[in-house]
Amino acid sequence: MNLLPFGKLPAYKPRKFVPPTIDLGDWPQIAPLFDQLETRAAQCQSAADLERWLLDWSELAAALDEESSRRYIAMTCHTDNAEAEKAYLHFVENVDPQLKPRQFALEKIYIRRRDELHESQTENNNGTREAHPSENRYFVFDRDVKNHVELFRPENVALETGDAKLCQQYQKLTGSLTVNFHGDEKTLVQMGRYLEEPNRALRQEAWELVARRRLQEVDNFDEIFDQLIDLRERTARNAGFKNYRDYAFRRLGRFDYTPEDCTRFHDAVAREVMPAVRELQAARRHQLGLDKLHPGHLRPWDLAVDPQNRPPLKPFGQVGEMVSRTQKIFDRLDGELAGGFRQMQDLRLLDLDNRKGKAPGGYQQNLAEARVPFIFMNAIGQQRDVETILHEAGHAFHALAARDEDLHTYRNSPPIEFCEVASMSMELLGNEFIEEFYSAADANRARRVHLEGIIGIFPWIATVDAFQHWIYTHPGHSRAERAAAWLELMDRFGGDVDWSGYEAARANLWHRQLHIFTHPFYYVEYGIAQLGALQVWANSKRDKVKALADYKKSLALGGSRPLPELFQAAGCKFQFDAAAIRPLIQLAREELKKL
Repeated sequence: MNLLPFGKLPAYKPRKFVPPTIDLGDWPQIAPLFDQLETRAAQCQSAADLERWLLDWSELAAALDEESSRRYIAMTCHTDNAEAEKAYLHFVENVDPQLKPRQFALEKIYIRRRDELHESQTENNNGTREAHPSENRYFVFDRDVKNHVELFRPENVALETGDAKLCQQYQKLTGSLTVNFHGDEKTLVQMGRYLEEPNRALRQEAWELVARRRLQEVDNFDEIFDQLIDLRERTARNAGFKNYRDYAFRRLGRFDYTPEDCTRFHDAVAREVMPAVRELQAARRHQLGLDKLHPGHLRPWDLAVDPQNRPPLKPFGQVGEMVSRTQKIFDRLDGELAGGFRQMQDLRLLDLDNRKGKAPGGYQQNLAEARVPFIFMNAIGQQRDVETILHEAGHAFHALAARDEDLHTYRNSPPIEFCEVASMSMELLGNEFIEEFYSAADANRARRVHLEGIIGIFPWIATVDAFQHWIYTHPGHSRAERAAAWLELMDRFGGDVDWSGYEAARANLWHRQLHIFTHPFYYVEYGIAQLGALQVWANSKRDKVKALADYKKSLALGGSRPLPELFQAAGCKFQFDAAAIRPLIQLAREELKKL
């Protein structure tokens, strides 16, 4: 039974090392390949030998990565399917724990042989030092491998397996939540459309119903999270770190910025962005006519509706319509990008509709051996769906641009901070042709919604990131202390929204943020990248052809260069302090005035 939207995909390049018929879910078949690599490493007599060995290792890593991705995709597409869950958990419990120590062994061997060959080369050249490949082509790879070797602890493998299983429990719980609204069962994602309805009483009814449903699961969410914190703190201690935050920064390979830089980003958002947020909220309150009411406050159910009480934007009715109109945007933007999106449709690499039993959210997943991207989302006919498909397509274009890169880690693992530049830039560049979904008036309205969303997301990013800094630098905290820390951040970054009567919902709002549970510390990247994307957009206003060429050139680099160099290739500065934020927020505000 094939639970994937797509069928068997051919490898982008024929396998040279991994047998074509191997079962990559069966560890006894996989282990001999690691044995061969370990034995062969000692036989490498030159840098060229070591490079060939490295490409065989990369081929094996890509094949295993794709096997893992296929199982993850099937599980998230069908969280209620026992077969999909069993297959995913089998890999997590029986392959990953075996795989990690063997990968670590190869990393150690690689570092040792690289250094030995380098020393031998230096001696053969009478002490004359020649440029080593790791100083250019392999600089980033060597840096990452050295970091993995220094962080790896065998005792952490079981803890990471436990972490993955708890994350799967969180996804299963969130994917299972439904409510009965006016006689129909609705997923919480489907309920989001009612927050755009002009009828304020209906919006409130829908919002309260979802809030109550989430509050019924507070103990379950907190229990999962308490267990995750325990596992993560133990993982950090095993690796010799005083807290999980500092460990996570190293594990994520954050070589180019620090926790202190993140704190400066939080402060910059409070100083440079919050005045714009409050200005937009005041305008919304006035346009909704709330100034005439008592009390005339913005409430949580007033934040998604059109402030002029127009009906919600309806970009499409069916998912197929969304796909065809998105294709037309890319046809107008760039022929090469358009061809990539068309190929994804031909290969059925899209699962875009919302349904019961499907995990929430959206993602793009690389199929590492076929070297093609897969897009997952939960479209329900909202403007947000248009933004999401453009966003995930940006990630997909990144994967396609780098597919000729043979080193798996460069192809599949660019820095997250730059991956999101690829996706967020595509939202802004694609918006130029948003008339494919709307009339001229509604297109400008959609652009306004998008730009307001960009301004509004910075405070949420700062809140989520600062919250995680607090969580993992306050070991042993209670649930009440955690809620208090969250509420303090909501006071700082929430703006002028009245939550009176719904204090419990506000205190537990973070339960809806998947990243806090499943991808710890992966969130500030969105803020860093959004600033990069705004720079790409600003560049396109000056010279569209050059801005798009720089964008595509930077994507083709994959993860082969350090983060500041990737930003530079895209025509951007790697900077996220107040000086960087100020002119970009000003540009967004100026564009909003035009709209």
